[in-house]
Amino acid sequence: MHKIIVVAVREYLAAVRSKAFLITILLAPILMSAGFIAEKVMDKRGLDISDRHIAVLDHSGKLFDKLAAAAELRNAVGIYSESTESDGPEQVAPRFLLERVEITDDDQSEKLLRLSERVRDGELLAFVEVGPNVLDPASPDDPEASVRYYTNATTYSESRRWLTTAMTTAAQEWRFAESGLDAKKVRWALVPPPVEQLGLLERDPITGQIAPAQKVDAVTSTLVPILMVVLLFMVIMMAAGPLVQSVLEEKLQRIAEVLLGSIDPFGWMLGKLIGMVGVSFTIVAIYLGGGLIIASERGYLASLPLHLLGWFVVYQVLAVLMYGSVFVGVGAACKDHREAQTALTPLMVVIMIPMFILQRIISEPNSTFATVLSFVPPVTPVVMLTRQAIPPGIPAWQPVVGAVLVLLTTVLCIFAAGRVFRVGILIQGDGARFRDIIGWLIRG
Repeated sequence: MHKIIVVAVREYLAAVRSKAFLITILLAPILMSAGFIAEKVMDKRGLDISDRHIAVLDHSGKLFDKLAAAAELRNAVGIYSESTESDGPEQVAPRFLLERVEITDDDQSEKLLRLSERVRDGELLAFVEVGPNVLDPASPDDPEASVRYYTNATTYSESRRWLTTAMTTAAQEWRFAESGLDAKKVRWALVPPPVEQLGLLERDPITGQIAPAQKVDAVTSTLVPILMVVLLFMVIMMAAGPLVQSVLEEKLQRIAEVLLGSIDPFGWMLGKLIGMVGVSFTIVAIYLGGGLIIASERGYLASLPLHLLGWFVVYQVLAVLMYGSVFVGVGAACKDHREAQTALTPLMVVIMIPMFILQRIISEPNSTFATVLSFVPPVTPVVMLTRQAIPPGIPAWQPVVGAVLVLLTTVLCIFAAGRVFRVGILIQGDGARFRDIIGWLIRG
């Protein structure tokens, strides 16, 4: 046992004292939030605010003037940021300049082709063709009642969104005028009542008074499980991931042959896993402690599921041991880093599965799909924690059963990895084939 502890301490100190570990600890949160930081720092500066020219073929003859007036209003007040500086507000969005295309008896296809060439040459951002029946369709599927937006800048959607809103407003105003309806009364009648999402009422166990329901913060409710999943994923990758490189280096440099003279293969491997568990505790202590301090200062501490910290630690330890043992086995069975990366690809896909379906789990945490998936050991830590973090929670037996299944899987992985490690750590030359690994697992 003493030798296992020595190996564990050595692995722990080698990991946490490395410059790479310290840099990763500092940079990981910054890199993960780089998009938000960049948006905050730039504050929309550096964007292209040059004028956007849009041609309009209004076959209805009634909408262009209204669209042009809406564009002038937007260009006057809607593209500037609020500013208290002496130099006045700053333009943060481009102007939309509309150009009327006269309706003639010329070949329409030729006219649309000429406009398309102007878009290709950069004279226009886009051109719009308004159908003659757009204000009064003859039928629900009237082809003459559509609005066609032509452009080659398919990823620039701001102009299309604005045009859709302006077109809708102009069409409604025309229809109100034609029907004689009071536009203000119609809009008043269509205003939806505000709906607030609240939690449940509770009775104070001490005073007996009924506490009013609190307003639910939807952002916090969604953000907490996402942050827990990201933290668990980071712990697995930062703690268990380096085991592949560590085992490969000791194997290729023949350090393993020296170490095996002092400790048996299983004890050596177990010491590495225990050391990485210590690394995972360090990572969690830094990030989770810092997060709790920030949440306390911002007043969000009461809305955090602090009762899940124990379960987070349990699943974190099991996940590091489970995936770490597989990484150790891969490192022992491979001949170089390239082969190890190839062998790890299927495992990385398994680790990433919960990330791909996280939104569905958050929206329906108690669905049959999410419930069944939370009992599949390779993804149980992430899925089960996500379901526990979302109100109203899950039955108490489910995380217990999930932890037991992960524990059994972890024991099986450590046992299998021990057999592969015992043989593979001394294999030189060609890497082990899949058939060889199966033989090691069966025969030991």
